[in-house]
Amino acid sequence: MIDNLAAQAAFAVFRLLGRFPLGLLQRLGVFFGWLGWLAPGSYKKRAQQNFSMAFPELGSSMERQAMEQLLQMFFELPFLWSRRNDAQMDALVQCDAWPMFEALLAEGKGMILITPHVGCFEVLGPLFSRKYKSTVIFKEPKMRWLKGLISRVRVSSNLSMVPATHGGVKALIKTLRRGNTIGMLPDQVPDEGDGVYAPFFGRPAYTITLVQKLQQVSGAPVVTIGVERLGFGRGYRFHAVPMAEAMSTDPVIAATQMNRALEDMIRKMPLQYLWGYNRYRKPRPARPPVL
Repeated sequence: MIDNLAAQAAFAVFRLLGRFPLGLLQRLGVFFGWLGWLAPGSYKKRAQQNFSMAFPELGSSMERQAMEQLLQMFFELPFLWSRRNDAQMDALVQCDAWPMFEALLAEGKGMILITPHVGCFEVLGPLFSRKYKSTVIFKEPKMRWLKGLISRVRVSSNLSMVPATHGGVKALIKTLRRGNTIGMLPDQVPDEGDGVYAPFFGRPAYTITLVQKLQQVSGAPVVTIGVERLGFGRGYRFHAVPMAEAMSTDPVIAATQMNRALEDMIRKMPLQYLWGYNRYRKPRPARPPVL
C-alpha cells in the first residue's frame, strides 16, 4: 500500500516536471551538479579517479562538467519520458542511422543494441521502439515504489522491459528469433559466473558474456549506440556503430571486443559518461547461470 502510494506520488512529480521546457530542466541539472561537485562523497571521488585514469590529459574542470552532465541526465528524464510525441522526438534527435537499421533487420536475425551509461541513454527506449518492437533487459531496483514508477514511465506498446533473470534472458532470445531488437547496458558489473575480466580503459573490469552468448545463439548483428546531449534545449545526436565482425567464440576476447566498442562510443562524448559507477568492483556471489 505504502509502496503504491509512493509510486503514484513519484509519478505525479515526474509528470509535473515533464511540463517544463527541456532547456530549463537541463540548467537545473547543471546547478545541482555543481552543488554535488562541491560536496564530498564516494561517488565524486570514484568519478574523479575513473575519469582521470581514462582521460589523464583533461583537467579537474572537466571532472566538474562530468558531474553536471550526470545531473542533467536525471532532470531531463521527466521531459523525455512524459512526452511520447513522435514529431517532437524527430525534432529533438538528429539520427541518420535508420536506413542502416532497416538493412540489418531485413536479414531476419534480429538486432542487439548495446550502449554504455553515456549521454542521454534513457531516450533510446522511446526513440527506437517508436519504429521497431524492442525488448530491453534491466536490473530491477530494490525499492518497490521505484519499480512501480519505472513500469509506468518506460513501458509502451512497442517496448517491453524484462528483468536480468533466466526468464528475462529467454525473453531476449525469443525476441531475436522473431527478428526484433533487444537492448542492454553491458557496462554494468554482472554477478560472479556471468562474466569474465577484460580491459576497460586500461584496467581489468568484470564484463558480461551475455552479448556474446546471444549473438552465438541468434547470429544477430551487434550495434553500439549512444545519444549525445548537444546543449541546453538543443536536442541530441544519435550515434550508431555496427561491429565490423562477429564476436569471438573466446569469452575474454569477445568481452574485450565489446569493451573496446563501448570505449569508442564514450570517447565521442567523454564528459557524458557516468564515471562514478563502480565499474571495477568485484562481482557479487554467483547465482544460477542465465544461459
